[in-house]
Amino acid sequence: MYTLVYSINQDKSPETVYVNLTNACTNSCVFCLREQKDDVCGAEMWHDDNYTLEDVIEQFKTFPSAKEVVFCGYGEPFLKKDMMKSFCKYLRQNHPEIKIRVNTNGHANAIYKTNVAEEFKGLIDSASISLNSSNAKQYDEICNPKIENAYDEVKKFIKACVEAGISVSASVVTGFDEREIDVAECEEIAKSLGAKFRNREFITNGY
Repeated sequence: MYTLVYSINQDKSPETVYVNLTNACTNSCVFCLREQKDDVCGAEMWHDDNYTLEDVIEQFKTFPSAKEVVFCGYGEPFLKKDMMKSFCKYLRQNHPEIKIRVNTNGHANAIYKTNVAEEFKGLIDSASISLNSSNAKQYDEICNPKIENAYDEVKKFIKACVEAGISVSASVVTGFDEREIDVAECEEIAKSLGAKFRNREFITNGY
């Protein structure tokens, strides 16, 4: 059975669960764990996107202790924007106490040519957006984006989410190779866009 909802907590009653909506992505980051392994804590991440909202809900129900839902898997969640929105609405209507976060590469507005952040106003509480570098050249080397002007688009999306009232953390990943990333400059960029900042240390083989 394909994994749509999973946990990285080995406890039987995890408070944070993750939703693996798609394996498609507009980046191919050099540090991405999907290039190294097929699972997260034993949950198989690869699937063919051939599922329904009801399938997501059914898998979610197997985690009755959930207090936070995070859209994060082996792909970019916003590539399944309509499904993601539908599930957010289900959570808001049936589990209003649950916090909702999305981990994203920040390409959504560029992909859809509209303000996706505004569409999700009130539906998601927070977003972790992958800034990954202090400049466009290095970003392209690390992320291998499939869209043009990707780095500028990421910064625009960070700002758009902040303006939509979504709590934003702009992140970088360090320690995955000998590459030097100007963490201080990345933090300044995040702050200038109204976001918090997070330096995520690379975890070999992930969770």
